[in-house]
Amino acid sequence: MVSDNSVVIQQPGEQAGQLILLFHGVGARPESMAWLGGRLATEFPMAMVVSVAAPTRSDVALGFQWFSVVGVTEENRPARIADVMPSFAACVAYWQAQAGVTAAATALVGFSQGAVMALESTRLATPPANRVVAICGRFATLPDVAPTDVTVHMLHGKVDTVIPYSHTVNAAHRLRDLGCDVTADVLPFIGHEIHPELAELVVTKLTTHIPQRIWERAMEANPK
Repeated sequence: MVSDNSVVIQQPGEQAGQLILLFHGVGARPESMAWLGGRLATEFPMAMVVSVAAPTRSDVALGFQWFSVVGVTEENRPARIADVMPSFAACVAYWQAQAGVTAAATALVGFSQGAVMALESTRLATPPANRVVAICGRFATLPDVAPTDVTVHMLHGKVDTVIPYSHTVNAAHRLRDLGCDVTADVLPFIGHEIHPELAELVVTKLTTHIPQRIWERAMEANPK
């Protein structure tokens, strides 16, 4: 399901070189991510940048949601995510078709519930993007298998009282142990928000981090 409430922040006049999709938190609107999208558009002038609206009206606020958080528990959260994951994957595929790119040139940047959906998409047999940036997010349950060809960046505020930063720390350790290309940053004095310091880290990760698989291939081609 693709919502017509999504906001296209940048669409290059010629063929897009990349696709950056932003996913907001529960009860929010895509406009809440537009400023971060604008920052990324400046850094990636050839990228199509879209702040995506979740497909259904929120039952806790005036915005949108991927799944309801009313009555959500550790036990029922995975099933709620699984129910909407096909729609999430279809949404990513739709924007990839609009941009004319594949998963190899796609980055998902999510906040809160948007980060949850982006992280959980790495569990798919064929993940829809090769970069996932999760801001104040979490996995529903820790993964048992490393994502295939996906670099994961997890960013969190240490005083987040909605999704505790321990979820990022635990997930980063698990992904590292599984052999995933993962980074994790926890910043003090920041809560459950897209703080400017976290936003700058998003830019840094997407502009300077060389995915492990690319580094390994480069080393194979140019051994010392």
